[in-house]
Amino acid sequence: MEVLRPVADFTAIAVGGIGIAIIAGAAFYSVIIAMVHMVYHRHETETIFREVRQRLGRGILLGLEFLIAADIMLTVAVDLSFENVGVLIVIVLVRAFLSFTLEVELTGKWPWQMNPKEETESS
Repeated sequence: MEVLRPVADFTAIAVGGIGIAIIAGAAFYSVIIAMVHMVYHRHETETIFREVRQRLGRGILLGLEFLIAADIMLTVAVDLSFENVGVLIVIVLVRAFLSFTLEVELTGKWPWQMNPKEETESS
């Protein structure tokens, strides 16, 4: 198990870094696209604001998934103890709650209210 620890540490750090990069990239991308739309396309401020929130929300959701995966890797592969599993459960619950509320915020519907046609169109 000690042989696996450095590999698990590195992998978890890499996956967590990818999650952070996705969130930061989505934020920068959202702002840049908003500025382009404001300058060149003259969209209404409300429309631009809604688009920025949609792009940023999707980026945060994807980044959160990677961060959850990194937490799971660190806890299960490296330090498997009741205390660490308890902390992992709390972290996963908080991040899952954030993901759930962001999804509702982005779509305006509860996940079980979407019909299959809407799910394939939004992908």
